[in-house]
Amino acid sequence: MFRVRLDLAARFLRFSSYAESPAVRRSIPGMPEPTLAFLSKQKLHLRRDGVTRMVESEFERTVRERAASIERRHAWKTQGRGAAFMHGVWATEANGHNAVPVLWTGLTAGPDGSLFYSMETDAVSGIFLLDAAGVETRLFHTADFHIRHAAIHPSGATLAVSVFHTDSARSNIAVLPVHGTDFQEVTEGDSFDQSPSWVPGVRRRIIFQSGGIGRDASGRFAGLGPCTIQSLDLDTGDLEEVAGEQGHDLLQPRQTADGTLYYIRKPYESGVPAASVLGSLKDAALFPFRMARAVFQYCNLFSMMYTGKPLVSGKGAMHRRMDPRQMFIHGNLAQAQAPQAGDEAQSLVPGSWELIRRAPGGQTETVAKKVLAFDLAADGSVYCSDGSAITRIRSRGSAERLVQAEMIDRVLAL
Repeated sequence: MFRVRLDLAARFLRFSSYAESPAVRRSIPGMPEPTLAFLSKQKLHLRRDGVTRMVESEFERTVRERAASIERRHAWKTQGRGAAFMHGVWATEANGHNAVPVLWTGLTAGPDGSLFYSMETDAVSGIFLLDAAGVETRLFHTADFHIRHAAIHPSGATLAVSVFHTDSARSNIAVLPVHGTDFQEVTEGDSFDQSPSWVPGVRRRIIFQSGGIGRDASGRFAGLGPCTIQSLDLDTGDLEEVAGEQGHDLLQPRQTADGTLYYIRKPYESGVPAASVLGSLKDAALFPFRMARAVFQYCNLFSMMYTGKPLVSGKGAMHRRMDPRQMFIHGNLAQAQAPQAGDEAQSLVPGSWELIRRAPGGQTETVAKKVLAFDLAADGSVYCSDGSAITRIRSRGSAERLVQAEMIDRVLAL
């Protein structure tokens, strides 16, 4: 067992294609169009020769059809008084059209042009292979935990993934063969390990982001510490911290053959609101109003149960839905602002989300700002996205916007 850390079904796919508008395409004449894969609005897209195709896997289609069938059988809950009862009393979203039953949680490319990706539902998660012929194969699936952030070894034989255990709120790094069932978790401890990537070279080394988990006296999750970058040698079991900054999260690490390290740096947020005297006084002042609202909701419940009519006819706060521009990305919640007039695209992350390049000697420089996802190409170019567009930054430093889309959270250079 590696060192324990205490510190911290093959079917064809269906394609729909569209061409980018002239305003979006800004390629330089004479330069070849890059081939990309990216996730936009939780859909896989492939871009070749200036044309972007949206790909829906057979697994995803089957899950959605099953969800639609269940919705039809329970249509009374989303129509008329039944809908008012379900939404008003239990305050849950019963409309299947607004749900997203399948989440794409990882995307990586094999040396032969194939794609590997991880998907999950509430009940099951798995890893899938899309080969060059457009055939999807399910490689691994489980209902015991969630598999995310798949990364293929340069040899194409082994995958590194994140394994999220819902019962303990922990996330570990695991490795498994592409063809086989020898699944092995290689990190342990009370930590949140995510986004593994392979380090080029003879030795089998993985780098990943890791944040220590804080818990209260009862053992309940109380917060997540700043994410650092860790390196694990699978041959020796040696684990070391590669990079860490006080007050910052370091995310999605990638390392090149010469030792150059790339990662996203953002201000650290624990996700737990800090207690304050002002907040306590506010809670005390609002207590009578909150109690009155609770009594009203109790009476409204009985009105719905015995008369089928609510006490109020207008749609209040209970009918409000979550803003679809909120995304939980790489362990961080990103909130996009409403687009301003005249803006072509609105970044989903602020300028404090920076893509950093650290030389082998330790010198760091900012490659780009407002970066939500990125990938490194074989020619030295960097492809990065702010959530609304994909930009190519060449090794000489010139930048070129290639694609505009909504809610991009992963980019892959093919």
